[in-house]
Amino acid sequence: MEFSTPKSLTIILPKNSGRDVSGHVAMRHQGGRHKRYYRIIDWKRDKIGVAAKVVSIEYDPNRTSQIALLNYVDGEKRYIVAPLGLEIGATVIASDKADIKQGNSLTLGAIPVGTLVHNIEIKPGHGAQMIRSAGGAAVVLARDGNAVQLKLPSGETRVFNAMCRATVGQIGNVEHKNEVIGKAGRTRHMGIRPTVRGVAQNPRSHPHGGGEGRSGIGMSSPKSPWGKHTLGKKTRSKKKYSNKFILQRRK
Repeated sequence: MEFSTPKSLTIILPKNSGRDVSGHVAMRHQGGRHKRYYRIIDWKRDKIGVAAKVVSIEYDPNRTSQIALLNYVDGEKRYIVAPLGLEIGATVIASDKADIKQGNSLTLGAIPVGTLVHNIEIKPGHGAQMIRSAGGAAVVLARDGNAVQLKLPSGETRVFNAMCRATVGQIGNVEHKNEVIGKAGRTRHMGIRPTVRGVAQNPRSHPHGGGEGRSGIGMSSPKSPWGKHTLGKKTRSKKKYSNKFILQRRK
């Protein structure tokens, strides 16, 4: 049995080719991609206590992971990111009394220590903002009152509110990192334009440019096209609000 993508869950994804509201290039190397439809994903999982059946596992051109179409018992359909091992016909639910199995959504305070989770909220009720790409998973390390410690894929250990929701399991499509694009034309269909090395450009176009033959970058530290140092420079704000939630920085 085949299921088509519900029209109510898709919109045409606008294409801005890296331009800002003024029409200036704000992000280089973007443009010319194929027309896409955006699939509306349920990041909040706020249908508490309502069971849903997985009716299809689909490809999504907007993300590295696959998505699963859920059909709730009340007739509503929603998309979620498909966890590893979730199969068509399985039943999932968002509830703190739910079993600890792939696709079920619980608050972090209700998830046992040692469980793999993804789609984690940073603030309760805001919807999932962390661990949303293919193969991603965090591990619940400890619980202490209203705080839950998670170890993220980067190696960072971070504290979350116990009322933040998360989905049990690891995100599927784990082999995505081994995918070979194969040809330049496919990257153009994906909206990625060519990237030219700085040393291959003119001196007026890039700090690395110029010189007779292959003369290197001609300076002690690499720079961006606008002359900013790019080697080892810290970009994270020392006053960032979330610093107090990080117990151990990523390696």
